[in-house]
Amino acid sequence: MRFMMNKQESNSMNNKQNELFARFPELSMSEIHGNTLYLESNASSYHTICKDLNGQLAFPLVSMFASDDRERTGSFTIHTVFANRQSGILISVALPVDPSTSAFPSLCELIPAAALYEREIHDLFGLRPMGHPNPKRLVFHGNWPKNQYPLRKEFPVNQRPDFADEKIEFTRIDGEGVYEIPVGPVHAGIIEPGHFRFSLAGEPILNLEAQLYFVHKGIEKLIEGKTIEQGFYFSERISGDETFTNSLAYCQAIEKIAGLQVPVRASFTRVLFAELERITSHLGDLAGICQDVAYGFASYQFKMLRGWCYRIADELCGMRFLRSVNTPGGIRKDFIQGKEETLTKLLAELKKELTETEAIVMHNSLFVDRIENTGILKHKIAVDLNATGPGGRASGVDFDVRKAFPYEAYASLTFEVPVQSDGDVSSRMKVKLAECFQSISLMQQVLEQIPQGIVREEIGILEPYRSAYSLTESPRGENIHYIMTGENNTILRYKVRTPSFCSWPALCHAVSGNIVPDFPLINKSFNLSYAGNDL
Repeated sequence: MRFMMNKQESNSMNNKQNELFARFPELSMSEIHGNTLYLESNASSYHTICKDLNGQLAFPLVSMFASDDRERTGSFTIHTVFANRQSGILISVALPVDPSTSAFPSLCELIPAAALYEREIHDLFGLRPMGHPNPKRLVFHGNWPKNQYPLRKEFPVNQRPDFADEKIEFTRIDGEGVYEIPVGPVHAGIIEPGHFRFSLAGEPILNLEAQLYFVHKGIEKLIEGKTIEQGFYFSERISGDETFTNSLAYCQAIEKIAGLQVPVRASFTRVLFAELERITSHLGDLAGICQDVAYGFASYQFKMLRGWCYRIADELCGMRFLRSVNTPGGIRKDFIQGKEETLTKLLAELKKELTETEAIVMHNSLFVDRIENTGILKHKIAVDLNATGPGGRASGVDFDVRKAFPYEAYASLTFEVPVQSDGDVSSRMKVKLAECFQSISLMQQVLEQIPQGIVREEIGILEPYRSAYSLTESPRGENIHYIMTGENNTILRYKVRTPSFCSWPALCHAVSGNIVPDFPLINKSFNLSYAGNDL
């Protein structure tokens, strides 16, 4: 079925567009595609437009990236994306950048969340954010040579650059008794690499700076020129424990470009798998929190329940990472047919055991005392950095992509978005526990309401140089994918912004004032992805 906006939705988008043009007469061109307004600014108006969108209209900055469009338009482009979460609309502001100057005005003094994006753009495209107070390298470490920018089209995908030898500078805190503790990138446990530089005065942490990108995979470069089908497999490998939600965002962007609405049975099935991935991730986080305070019983209870989720995944598709379930146009096969009774029984058992476990764990006063007031992320910082998902909701950020930008069958189902306000480890744990119950309820509703029918439509040939954004609510929060098609059903540009990209800086703020032994506990309560950040 081809996707068409109804008259009411079309009128709403046109009204929003007219409001923006009345407010910003400098905007020169626009396009409407689905729930996205594409606007184009120039260097003189860019700063003012972005400032007003973020400041006066309170639209958060949700993504920012560059594209090398020199062959088609003669310039680079900066794409700055804001979200009107009340109306479910994205506003993408394009700024052409002259290759002769390779510079654009920095936003980060007005919009703190822009700082990391601009450093990333500089590393990958060589475009300089003018006025950035700290344009330190973000993606590349001291061994990457200067003046080599891998996302420029002329950079060969198989080029192996010479090693450089540049010292990485970290923020230095001076004062009597202040000292540093470097941790990582290799850690004691079997986890991914990341370097953390603590500055302390006695026990309390004064500052934490994280150096990531030790597992940068070059996905955005590798996918250029690949077919739509090949690109799908890259999306599944962005982050192992968010395989489904990333492949779903990829598929939705492709389907949006194709103007395709997937079959209803496929949209219900996708909700079931997305919620299974969420509860599996949350139970692992809950087990980790309990393990880091030596609460063995609770940790093994949550690990056992996570194992039960793997039983459900095995029953559904025989794959705990949920790979090769999605496909552009729907899902690969009918994974639910004939398994409804077994799945219903497994979900009932899971809910019963989780209810009993929660009652025991959250009434253990010694445990509760350990997690309350630990690792507080303040509401304003969460908003400024666009921290979403359980980490944001535990600090009072009442936002969930499934409600603000409804996709698949979520609009047909009943669920609540748990929100806490204290911003500590306890709040993040409460949010994740409550979300586990919501996920079980959503999966049960899917099994009760899923209609019969086909599960896949053919995508066909996509028009070249068409683009789309897609949002999904991953276990860690707001997930945004952008795709522009090339010739012959290929990918020209693929940009992924996972929630971990926004939340790593939030974690650094949350540990301030705590002691170093609390860091693993606070870190586990966010459970951010290294692989999902190091694209």
